[in-house]
Amino acid sequence: MEIFVEHRASAYEATIIKANDDSVPTYPYIKTGNGDLKMWSVSAQHGRSFIVDKTHDGRYIISKGNGLSYTTHTFVNTGEMGSDTWGLLLKKDAIRDFTLGNEIASLGIKTNEMEYVIELDTLINLPNGETVRPILLQYSVECPYRISDAPFIDKSLIDIEVAKWHNLTDCKHEKKYQVAAEVLLKNLRTLHDHKILHNAIHEQNFTWALELLDFELASSPTNPYDSEDYQRHVIDLFSREIIQTYQVILYIAG
Repeated sequence: MEIFVEHRASAYEATIIKANDDSVPTYPYIKTGNGDLKMWSVSAQHGRSFIVDKTHDGRYIISKGNGLSYTTHTFVNTGEMGSDTWGLLLKKDAIRDFTLGNEIASLGIKTNEMEYVIELDTLINLPNGETVRPILLQYSVECPYRISDAPFIDKSLIDIEVAKWHNLTDCKHEKKYQVAAEVLLKNLRTLHDHKILHNAIHEQNFTWALELLDFELASSPTNPYDSEDYQRHVIDLFSREIIQTYQVILYIAG
């Protein structure tokens, strides 16, 4: 049985920055204490990502950048990162996430389906004196639970997702986690063969449907980093992602 934490939200006027299919509804929501709309979070691990709806075929529509799920505050700026604020999503990060996500999906890797990057027509005042317009990334997933959510959700929900894994491979594995290992390592090989660095491989960025998420730190030949120094070090990080994927597999096995 699904048990999600309910959050109140308010809707705002918004401008679409990026879209894959403009017939899909948008959800320009911000978490508010007394809003007339609802969003839901799976666990405290999700932070700034919320479930806003479900599609007719049962996929979960997720919105990212709508506020913090684990505090009474909507946004928190701790000062050390300038305008980069807990609960907010910066415009450049949302666009990179959307763009790289589309590129990675085109390779046949199991991932989310990008829908929109949206800019809200309201201003947020930050403690450092700057003012920003909230940016939302909207996408859909087969499964809302991240691997890292395991301690926070009922094991039966994980069992339902794991039971579907036999559809992901023709190989007969003795252990379920070996299926996950095959899928994750195959996808990583595809990324690296195309010289794409995800740069955030850990258990919070995979769902229990083995969907790879969160590409705001990713780099590819067609979408490299702006900084020449960052781009120069990309090649050094590919081997690290093999170890990081192994750590995710260990977490799943556990």
